[in-house]
Amino acid sequence: MRNRTLSKIGTQLLRLRHDTSQSSQDRTAPADYGLDQRQVDEFVAGTLDAEGEAALAHQVARLLPFHWTWPNRVAEAMSQIMNHFDDQRELMAWLDRHPGLPRLVARLYVFMGLLDSYSAMPAVVTAMREYRERTPYPPGLQPYLVPATDDDTLSSIAFKVEKLLGEERTQEAVELALATAAWLQQIAPRARELTPEVGDLDELMGHARQDIQAAAADI
Repeated sequence: MRNRTLSKIGTQLLRLRHDTSQSSQDRTAPADYGLDQRQVDEFVAGTLDAEGEAALAHQVARLLPFHWTWPNRVAEAMSQIMNHFDDQRELMAWLDRHPGLPRLVARLYVFMGLLDSYSAMPAVVTAMREYRERTPYPPGLQPYLVPATDDDTLSSIAFKVEKLLGEERTQEAVELALATAAWLQQIAPRARELTPEVGDLDELMGHARQDIQAAAADI
């Protein structure tokens, strides 16, 4: 994962997401999802071998989409892991070092963080709205967008990516993320024209697309 992309996100990657009243609080992890406490303890102690660490990263990646409904035992074990890192960016960087699902989940959460950070930016909302006046549904996004465009639009997409991950519809989560990134690349010049504060949105989305595509290829 590119450090430049990670640095744009901040630390609030696992907060409760938009539309939680619809389904987030009702989603619980399947019974076979969990953490091996021995592996957690050894990881925190620095004694877990590479094979065990890869297995633990996979367990963590499967659990992240259910962060709001972790049972106490899982929440306590996850707290041990998270406390091992300085912040959640380091957690994502750790997951990113493990190919397969952990890397893909990390990169999708980084992308969701970017969507959250741009969701309420007026210039981005205006540019999206103007685009949709010409093309109501950007390619690949018709099943996921409501007719109105507002400061919840991108956060809502982030929620849907996370929901698809939780439902193990990984390819659909990837396709939604890639379609959204492509759309934001298209509206980025107009958004920056409205306000320079938008910064390098186009470049960030280009990096995000490359990162997600590369990680998905290993699944």
